[in-house]
Amino acid sequence: MSALIIGLTGGIASGKTAATQAFERRGIVVADADLAAREAVAPGSPGLAAVVDAFGAEALAEDGGLDRAAMRRRIFENPQARLRLEAIIHPRVRAALRAACEAAPGPYAVAAIPLLTEGGRAAYPWLHRVLVIDVPRDLQLSRLLARDGIDEILAERMVAAQASREARLAVADDVIVNDGTLEALGAAVGVLDRKYRAMAASGS
Repeated sequence: MSALIIGLTGGIASGKTAATQAFERRGIVVADADLAAREAVAPGSPGLAAVVDAFGAEALAEDGGLDRAAMRRRIFENPQARLRLEAIIHPRVRAALRAACEAAPGPYAVAAIPLLTEGGRAAYPWLHRVLVIDVPRDLQLSRLLARDGIDEILAERMVAAQASREARLAVADDVIVNDGTLEALGAAVGVLDRKYRAMAASGS
């Protein structure tokens, strides 16, 4: 049972996945919010039934699962619809993350929450610390262009749609500036791994 839970977040193309993989290589359980969100509305789930109650059968794809493309269009055009959908999914995601982290073996667990800043740290009172994977904006844009093969205008829009770098840093207890190599990122994770193990052992 993990007594210490770390929330990990960062902007798009900051290196969150590489950081969580580095924690996992050290035997740490990582609960992923994106995966939890998919499971929250999996076929046959109470979450999917709640979505159908709220939005009708047109929320479903032919295979009986959530029609993600249709719902994306719908919530993009209608902020109220987005809030309704979030009210169904987000509490289920938070509960699943907390349960997975609290049940995890090992000295501590990590909850990877890309939109932690946007949702507000107060929505996750069970997190003991927040780790932000930070990246300078110019480097973030160049990585996003290379990763997704998109143009600069779309890349700028995607970055602008998220919380600002300053807002993320404001909620951070720990920060890794991921502006170097994967090896450097792994080494930085190693430093924090030792810190978190010591904190868990001391009960702080």
